[in-house]
Amino acid sequence: MSKKRNGIPDRWLDYKSVGRKLPGTRFIAFKVPLKQGLNRQLESSEVFGLWELLESVQKQRLDLGLIIDLTFTTRYYSIQDVPESLLFVKIFTAGHQVPGDDTILSFKRAVRTFLRENANNEKLIGVHCTHGLNRTGYLICRYLIDVDGMDPKEAVDLFNSSRGHAVERQNYLQDLQRGPKRSNDGMDESEQEPIRGLASHRPSDVISEPREERWPPSRDSHQHRYFPPRATSHPQNGLLPNPQPHGEHFNQYRRTAPPPENQWRRPRFSPPRQDRRFPPPLLQEDQRRAPPPSRRTDAELPPPSRRTDAELPPPSRRTDAELPPPSRRTDAELLPPLQVDRRRAPPPLQEDRRRAPPPSRWTDVELPPPSRWTDVELPPPSRWTDAELPPPPSLLCKLG
Repeated sequence: MSKKRNGIPDRWLDYKSVGRKLPGTRFIAFKVPLKQGLNRQLESSEVFGLWELLESVQKQRLDLGLIIDLTFTTRYYSIQDVPESLLFVKIFTAGHQVPGDDTILSFKRAVRTFLRENANNEKLIGVHCTHGLNRTGYLICRYLIDVDGMDPKEAVDLFNSSRGHAVERQNYLQDLQRGPKRSNDGMDESEQEPIRGLASHRPSDVISEPREERWPPSRDSHQHRYFPPRATSHPQNGLLPNPQPHGEHFNQYRRTAPPPENQWRRPRFSPPRQDRRFPPPLLQEDQRRAPPPSRRTDAELPPPSRRTDAELPPPSRRTDAELPPPSRRTDAELLPPLQVDRRRAPPPLQEDRRRAPPPSRWTDVELPPPSRWTDVELPPPSRWTDAELPPPPSLLCKLG
Protein backbone atom coordinates (compact mmCIF):
# COMPACT_ATOMS: atom_id res chain seq x y z
CA MET A 1 0.00 0.00 0.00
CA SER A 2 1.28 3.47 -0.88
CA LYS A 3 2.17 6.03 1.74
CA LYS A 4 -0.89 8.15 0.99
CA ARG A 5 -3.87 6.59 -0.69
CA ASN A 6 -6.37 9.41 -1.04
CA GLY A 7 -5.67 10.65 2.49
CA ILE A 8 -5.47 7.27 4.22
CA PRO A 9 -2.28 7.10 6.39
CA ASP A 10 0.47 4.75 5.36
CA ARG A 11 0.23 1.28 7.01
CA TRP A 12 -2.89 2.46 8.84
CA LEU A 13 -4.78 -0.73 7.94
CA ASP A 14 -1.99 -2.92 9.35
CA TYR A 15 -2.84 -2.14 12.99
CA LYS A 16 -5.76 -2.96 15.23
CA SER A 17 -8.25 -0.15 15.64
CA VAL A 18 -8.59 -0.17 19.46
CA GLY A 19 -6.58 -1.87 22.17
CA ARG A 20 -7.65 -2.84 25.68
CA LYS A 21 -7.59 -0.75 28.80
CA LEU A 22 -4.21 -0.79 30.57
CA PRO A 23 -4.85 -2.63 33.86
CA GLY A 24 -4.58 -0.39 36.92
CA THR A 25 -4.73 2.81 34.85
CA ARG A 26 -7.32 4.96 33.04
CA PHE A 27 -5.55 4.77 29.66
CA ILE A 28 -6.70 3.13 26.44
CA ALA A 29 -4.80 3.40 23.12
CA PHE A 30 -6.11 3.30 19.53
CA LYS A 31 -5.11 4.45 16.06
CA VAL A 32 -6.36 7.73 14.62
CA PRO A 33 -10.08 7.70 13.74
CA LEU A 34 -10.93 9.02 10.28
CA LYS A 35 -13.66 11.42 9.28
CA GLN A 36 -16.54 10.36 7.10
CA GLY A 37 -15.01 11.66 3.88
CA LEU A 38 -12.00 9.33 4.29
CA ASN A 39 -14.04 6.35 5.46
CA ARG A 40 -16.03 6.45 2.21
CA GLN A 41 -12.92 5.15 0.44
CA LEU A 42 -12.74 2.03 2.62
CA GLU A 43 -14.63 -1.21 2.72
CA SER A 44 -17.13 -1.90 5.47
CA SER A 45 -14.69 -4.01 7.50
CA GLU A 46 -11.99 -1.30 7.34
CA VAL A 47 -14.07 1.71 8.43
CA PHE A 48 -12.98 3.28 11.73
CA GLY A 49 -14.25 6.64 12.90
CA LEU A 50 -15.07 8.34 16.17
CA TRP A 51 -18.47 6.69 16.43
CA GLU A 52 -16.93 3.27 15.76
CA LEU A 53 -14.47 4.09 18.56
CA LEU A 54 -17.32 4.64 20.99
CA GLU A 55 -18.92 1.35 19.98
CA SER A 56 -15.65 -0.56 20.50
CA VAL A 57 -15.15 0.92 23.97
CA GLN A 58 -18.75 0.23 24.95
CA LYS A 59 -18.38 -3.39 23.89
CA GLN A 60 -15.71 -3.68 26.56
CA ARG A 61 -18.25 -2.25 29.03
CA LEU A 62 -16.15 0.86 29.46
CA ASP A 63 -16.89 4.57 29.21
CA LEU A 64 -14.65 6.97 27.27
CA GLY A 65 -14.45 10.56 28.50
CA LEU A 66 -11.38 12.26 26.95
CA ILE A 67 -9.46 12.00 23.66
CA ILE A 68 -5.84 13.25 23.46
CA ASP A 69 -4.78 13.69 19.82
CA LEU A 70 -0.97 13.49 19.31
CA THR A 71 -0.90 13.70 15.50
CA PHE A 72 0.97 16.57 13.88
CA THR A 73 -1.93 17.45 11.52
CA THR A 74 -5.64 18.21 11.53
CA ARG A 75 -6.63 16.54 8.28
CA TYR A 76 -7.94 13.30 9.74
CA TYR A 77 -10.88 14.79 11.65
CA SER A 78 -11.94 18.04 13.34
CA ILE A 79 -13.82 19.08 16.46
CA GLN A 80 -17.04 19.06 14.41
CA ASP A 81 -16.64 15.28 14.01
CA VAL A 82 -16.13 14.58 17.73
CA PRO A 83 -19.29 13.39 19.54
CA GLU A 84 -20.60 15.87 22.07
CA SER A 85 -20.28 13.27 24.86
CA LEU A 86 -16.45 13.44 24.62
CA LEU A 87 -13.85 16.02 25.57
CA PHE A 88 -10.99 16.74 23.19
CA VAL A 89 -7.38 17.95 23.67
CA LYS A 90 -4.95 18.53 20.80
CA ILE A 91 -1.16 18.25 21.46
CA PHE A 92 0.90 18.59 18.27
CA THR A 93 3.67 16.00 18.50
CA ALA A 94 6.24 15.39 15.78
CA GLY A 95 6.87 11.79 14.80
CA HIS A 96 10.10 9.75 14.55
CA GLN A 97 11.76 11.71 17.35
CA VAL A 98 11.56 11.64 21.13
CA PRO A 99 9.03 14.25 22.35
CA GLY A 100 10.50 17.27 24.09
CA ASP A 101 9.99 18.27 27.72
CA ASP A 102 7.27 20.81 26.81
CA THR A 103 5.24 18.15 25.02
CA ILE A 104 5.67 15.73 27.95
CA LEU A 105 4.55 18.39 30.44
CA SER A 106 1.47 19.28 28.32
CA PHE A 107 0.51 15.60 28.26
CA LYS A 108 0.89 15.27 32.04
CA ARG A 109 -1.20 18.43 32.64
CA ALA A 110 -4.05 17.22 30.40
CA VAL A 111 -4.14 13.85 32.18
CA ARG A 112 -3.95 15.33 35.69
CA THR A 113 -6.68 17.88 34.98
CA PHE A 114 -9.07 15.22 33.70
CA LEU A 115 -8.37 12.83 36.58
CA ARG A 116 -8.92 15.61 39.09
CA GLU A 117 -12.27 16.61 37.57
CA ASN A 118 -13.44 12.97 37.13
CA ALA A 119 -12.25 11.43 40.39
CA ASN A 120 -15.75 10.14 41.18
CA ASN A 121 -16.21 8.15 37.93
CA GLU A 122 -14.30 5.61 35.83
CA LYS A 123 -14.16 7.40 32.51
CA LEU A 124 -11.14 6.53 30.40
CA ILE A 125 -8.53 8.68 28.68
CA GLY A 126 -8.12 7.69 25.03
CA VAL A 127 -4.72 8.48 23.47
CA HIS A 128 -3.85 8.14 19.80
CA CYS A 129 -1.27 9.19 17.23
CA THR A 130 -1.33 8.00 13.62
CA HIS A 131 -1.01 4.28 14.43
CA GLY A 132 -1.59 4.54 18.18
CA LEU A 133 1.75 2.86 18.87
CA ASN A 134 5.03 4.81 19.07
CA ARG A 135 4.22 8.36 20.23
CA THR A 136 1.19 7.05 22.11
CA GLY A 137 3.16 4.28 23.83
CA TYR A 138 6.05 6.60 24.73
CA LEU A 139 3.90 9.29 26.43
CA ILE A 140 1.72 6.78 28.30
CA CYS A 141 4.78 4.92 29.54
CA ARG A 142 6.53 8.19 30.40
CA TYR A 143 3.57 9.19 32.60
CA LEU A 144 3.54 5.78 34.32
CA ILE A 145 7.31 6.00 34.98
CA ASP A 146 7.52 9.67 36.07
CA VAL A 147 4.20 10.11 37.93
CA ASP A 148 3.15 6.63 39.08
CA GLY A 149 6.72 5.40 39.67
CA MET A 150 6.36 2.24 37.59
CA ASP A 151 9.41 0.32 36.38
CA PRO A 152 10.28 1.21 32.77
CA LYS A 153 10.34 -2.40 31.54
CA GLU A 154 7.08 -3.16 33.32
CA ALA A 155 5.46 -0.06 31.84
CA VAL A 156 6.53 -0.98 28.30
CA ASP A 157 5.35 -4.59 28.63
CA LEU A 158 2.02 -3.41 30.05
CA PHE A 159 1.44 -1.14 27.10
CA ASN A 160 2.50 -3.70 24.47
CA SER A 161 0.20 -6.38 25.85
CA SER A 162 -2.80 -4.00 26.09
CA ARG A 163 -2.38 -2.40 22.69
CA GLY A 164 -1.84 -5.65 20.83
CA HIS A 165 1.29 -4.27 19.11
CA ALA A 166 4.78 -3.54 20.46
CA VAL A 167 6.51 -0.16 20.35
CA GLU A 168 8.70 -0.24 17.24
CA ARG A 169 11.05 2.75 17.42
CA GLN A 170 14.28 2.00 19.27
CA ASN A 171 14.98 5.63 20.19
CA TYR A 172 11.71 5.67 22.16
CA LEU A 173 12.54 2.42 23.94
CA GLN A 174 16.08 3.52 24.81
CA ASP A 175 14.88 6.82 26.29
CA LEU A 176 12.24 5.04 28.40
CA GLN A 177 14.58 2.35 29.72
CA ARG A 178 17.84 4.27 30.06
CA GLY A 179 16.94 7.93 29.90
CA PRO A 180 16.41 10.17 32.94
CA LYS A 181 13.02 10.88 34.43
CA ARG A 182 11.34 14.11 33.48
CA SER A 183 10.40 16.75 36.03
CA ASN A 184 6.83 16.97 37.27
CA ASP A 185 7.01 20.64 38.26
CA GLY A 186 3.92 22.50 37.12
CA MET A 187 2.08 19.28 36.36
CA ASP A 188 -0.98 20.27 38.40
CA GLU A 189 -1.38 23.58 36.58
CA SER A 190 -4.00 23.82 33.87
CA GLU A 191 -2.53 24.57 30.45
CA GLN A 192 -5.51 24.26 28.09
CA GLU A 193 -9.13 23.47 28.80
CA PRO A 194 -10.57 20.42 27.06
CA ILE A 195 -13.06 21.20 24.28
CA ARG A 196 -16.47 19.54 24.11
CA GLY A 197 -17.28 17.76 20.83
CA LEU A 198 -19.81 19.31 18.46
CA ALA A 199 -21.33 16.25 16.73
CA SER A 200 -24.81 15.71 18.17
CA HIS A 201 -25.73 12.66 16.10
CA ARG A 202 -24.06 9.99 14.05
CA PRO A 203 -23.83 10.71 10.31
CA SER A 204 -25.42 8.34 7.83
CA ASP A 205 -23.30 5.29 7.17
CA VAL A 206 -21.74 5.41 3.74
CA ILE A 207 -19.67 2.35 2.84
CA SER A 208 -17.70 2.23 -0.35
CA GLU A 209 -17.03 -0.80 -2.51
CA PRO A 210 -13.73 -2.22 -3.72
CA ARG A 211 -11.85 -0.04 -6.18
CA GLU A 212 -12.13 -2.53 -9.07
CA GLU A 213 -15.95 -2.37 -8.90
CA ARG A 214 -16.14 1.39 -9.11
CA TRP A 215 -17.33 2.97 -12.31
CA PRO A 216 -14.68 5.38 -13.70
CA PRO A 217 -16.01 8.79 -14.68
CA SER A 218 -16.66 9.30 -18.37
CA ARG A 219 -14.76 11.85 -20.39
CA ASP A 220 -17.96 13.50 -21.55
CA SER A 221 -19.62 13.47 -18.14
CA HIS A 222 -19.83 17.24 -18.25
CA GLN A 223 -21.95 17.05 -21.40
CA HIS A 224 -24.48 14.44 -20.29
CA ARG A 225 -26.26 14.16 -16.99
CA TYR A 226 -27.36 10.76 -15.92
CA PHE A 227 -30.79 10.34 -14.40
CA PRO A 228 -31.31 6.91 -12.80
CA PRO A 229 -34.48 5.18 -14.03
CA ARG A 230 -37.42 5.32 -11.72
CA ALA A 231 -38.58 2.07 -10.25
CA THR A 232 -42.19 1.40 -11.34
CA SER A 233 -43.77 -0.69 -8.64
CA HIS A 234 -47.46 -1.50 -8.69
CA PRO A 235 -49.31 -2.24 -5.44
CA GLN A 236 -50.28 -5.79 -4.85
CA ASN A 237 -53.46 -6.36 -2.86
CA GLY A 238 -53.46 -2.69 -1.95
CA LEU A 239 -49.96 -2.83 -0.42
CA LEU A 240 -46.62 -1.69 -1.76
CA PRO A 241 -43.86 -4.31 -2.07
CA ASN A 242 -41.26 -4.54 0.66
CA PRO A 243 -38.07 -2.55 0.03
CA GLN A 244 -35.01 -4.46 -1.10
CA PRO A 245 -32.66 -5.36 1.77
CA HIS A 246 -29.29 -3.62 1.84
CA GLY A 247 -26.41 -5.88 1.12
CA GLU A 248 -23.11 -5.96 2.89
CA HIS A 249 -21.52 -3.50 0.48
CA PHE A 250 -24.59 -1.32 -0.07
CA ASN A 251 -23.70 2.27 -0.87
CA GLN A 252 -26.36 4.83 -1.66
CA TYR A 253 -23.75 7.10 -3.28
CA ARG A 254 -22.29 4.37 -5.50
CA ARG A 255 -21.97 5.18 -9.17
CA THR A 256 -23.69 2.82 -11.56
CA ALA A 257 -23.03 2.02 -15.19
CA PRO A 258 -24.51 4.48 -17.72
CA PRO A 259 -27.70 3.34 -19.51
CA PRO A 260 -27.72 2.47 -23.22
CA GLU A 261 -27.60 5.30 -25.67
CA ASN A 262 -31.28 4.96 -26.58
CA GLN A 263 -32.41 5.43 -22.95
CA TRP A 264 -30.93 8.89 -22.36
CA ARG A 265 -33.52 11.38 -21.25
CA ARG A 266 -33.63 14.40 -23.46
CA PRO A 267 -34.77 17.75 -22.10
CA ARG A 268 -38.27 18.79 -22.97
CA PHE A 269 -38.64 21.41 -25.69
CA SER A 270 -39.74 24.76 -24.39
CA PRO A 271 -40.90 27.43 -26.88
CA PRO A 272 -38.86 30.63 -26.99
CA ARG A 273 -40.04 33.43 -24.83
CA GLN A 274 -41.75 36.33 -26.58
CA ASP A 275 -40.10 39.72 -26.22
CA ARG A 276 -42.79 41.96 -24.72
CA ARG A 277 -41.18 45.05 -26.21
CA PHE A 278 -42.15 43.84 -29.71
CA PRO A 279 -45.71 42.39 -29.65
CA PRO A 280 -46.47 39.79 -32.33
CA PRO A 281 -48.33 41.02 -35.47
CA LEU A 282 -52.05 40.47 -35.69
CA LEU A 283 -52.83 37.27 -37.56
CA GLN A 284 -55.38 37.09 -40.33
CA GLU A 285 -57.36 34.61 -38.30
CA ASP A 286 -57.79 37.22 -35.58
CA GLN A 287 -59.07 39.69 -38.16
CA ARG A 288 -61.63 37.20 -39.43
CA ARG A 289 -62.80 36.56 -35.88
CA ALA A 290 -63.44 40.25 -35.21
CA PRO A 291 -67.17 41.11 -34.83
CA PRO A 292 -68.79 42.41 -38.07
CA PRO A 293 -69.82 46.10 -38.24
CA SER A 294 -73.35 47.07 -37.35
CA ARG A 295 -75.79 46.94 -40.26
CA ARG A 296 -78.92 48.20 -38.61
CA THR A 297 -81.39 49.84 -40.98
CA ASP A 298 -83.35 53.00 -40.43
CA ALA A 299 -86.36 50.97 -39.50
CA GLU A 300 -84.45 49.30 -36.64
CA LEU A 301 -83.00 52.55 -35.29
CA PRO A 302 -84.92 54.17 -32.43
CA PRO A 303 -87.20 57.06 -33.53
CA PRO A 304 -85.98 60.60 -32.93
CA SER A 305 -87.24 62.59 -30.03
CA ARG A 306 -90.63 64.21 -30.77
CA ARG A 307 -91.11 66.18 -27.67
CA THR A 308 -93.02 69.41 -28.20
CA ASP A 309 -92.44 72.77 -26.67
CA ALA A 310 -95.16 72.07 -24.19
CA GLU A 311 -93.30 69.02 -22.92
CA LEU A 312 -89.95 70.80 -22.59
CA PRO A 313 -89.15 72.15 -19.13
CA PRO A 314 -89.89 75.87 -18.74
CA PRO A 315 -86.91 78.22 -18.77
CA SER A 316 -85.59 79.57 -15.57
CA ARG A 317 -87.55 82.56 -14.32
CA ARG A 318 -85.51 83.52 -11.38
CA THR A 319 -85.49 87.26 -10.67
CA ASP A 320 -82.60 89.42 -9.82
CA ALA A 321 -83.60 89.27 -6.19
CA GLU A 322 -83.25 85.47 -6.18
CA LEU A 323 -79.87 85.45 -7.88
CA PRO A 324 -76.84 85.20 -5.54
CA PRO A 325 -75.12 88.51 -4.84
CA PRO A 326 -72.00 89.23 -6.83
CA SER A 327 -68.65 88.75 -5.27
CA ARG A 328 -67.58 91.68 -3.12
CA ARG A 329 -64.00 90.89 -2.87
CA THR A 330 -61.75 93.90 -3.39
CA ASP A 331 -58.90 94.13 -5.83
CA ALA A 332 -56.45 93.71 -2.98
CA GLU A 333 -57.98 90.31 -2.09
CA LEU A 334 -57.97 89.02 -5.59
CA LEU A 335 -55.06 86.93 -6.72
CA PRO A 336 -52.47 88.76 -8.81
CA PRO A 337 -52.58 88.04 -12.51
CA LEU A 338 -50.39 85.27 -13.81
CA GLN A 339 -46.96 86.58 -14.70
CA VAL A 340 -46.08 85.42 -18.15
CA ASP A 341 -42.46 85.00 -18.92
CA ARG A 342 -42.21 87.21 -21.98
CA ARG A 343 -38.66 86.11 -22.56
CA ARG A 344 -39.84 82.64 -23.57
CA ALA A 345 -43.07 83.69 -25.30
CA PRO A 346 -42.95 83.37 -29.08
CA PRO A 347 -42.60 86.71 -30.90
CA PRO A 348 -45.77 87.98 -32.59
CA LEU A 349 -46.04 87.47 -36.30
CA GLN A 350 -45.07 90.48 -38.39
CA GLU A 351 -47.84 91.20 -40.82
CA ASP A 352 -46.84 92.02 -44.35
CA ARG A 353 -48.36 95.44 -44.52
CA ARG A 354 -47.11 96.03 -48.04
CA ARG A 355 -49.48 93.45 -49.49
CA ALA A 356 -52.43 94.03 -47.20
CA PRO A 357 -55.06 96.49 -48.58
CA PRO A 358 -55.33 99.74 -46.67
CA PRO A 359 -58.28 99.84 -44.34
CA SER A 360 -61.29 101.85 -45.45
CA ARG A 361 -61.76 105.09 -43.56
CA TRP A 362 -65.17 106.05 -44.91
CA THR A 363 -68.03 106.09 -42.47
CA ASP A 364 -71.52 104.95 -43.15
CA VAL A 365 -72.62 108.52 -43.46
CA GLU A 366 -70.11 109.32 -46.18
CA LEU A 367 -70.82 106.22 -48.22
CA PRO A 368 -73.25 106.82 -51.10
CA PRO A 369 -76.53 105.04 -50.80
CA PRO A 370 -76.87 101.98 -52.92
CA SER A 371 -78.56 102.39 -56.24
CA ARG A 372 -82.22 101.44 -56.21
CA TRP A 373 -83.06 102.13 -59.82
CA THR A 374 -84.69 99.39 -61.74
CA ASP A 375 -83.97 98.41 -65.25
CA VAL A 376 -87.06 100.34 -66.42
CA GLU A 377 -85.94 103.54 -64.85
CA LEU A 378 -82.40 103.34 -66.15
CA PRO A 379 -81.77 105.37 -69.33
CA PRO A 380 -81.15 103.40 -72.44
CA PRO A 381 -77.57 102.93 -73.33
CA SER A 382 -76.02 105.34 -75.79
CA ARG A 383 -76.10 104.25 -79.38
CA TRP A 384 -74.07 107.04 -80.91
CA THR A 385 -71.19 106.16 -83.12
CA ASP A 386 -67.83 107.69 -83.04
CA ALA A 387 -68.69 109.97 -85.93
CA GLU A 388 -71.76 111.32 -84.23
CA LEU A 389 -70.06 111.93 -80.91
CA PRO A 390 -69.11 115.54 -80.19
CA PRO A 391 -65.40 116.23 -80.04
CA PRO A 392 -63.73 116.50 -76.69
CA PRO A 393 -63.40 119.93 -75.13
CA SER A 394 -59.63 120.16 -75.70
CA LEU A 395 -60.10 119.68 -79.48
CA LEU A 396 -62.72 122.42 -79.61
CA CYS A 397 -60.35 124.83 -78.02
CA LYS A 398 -57.68 124.15 -80.63
CA LEU A 399 -60.16 124.55 -83.48
CA GLY A 400 -61.43 127.88 -82.20
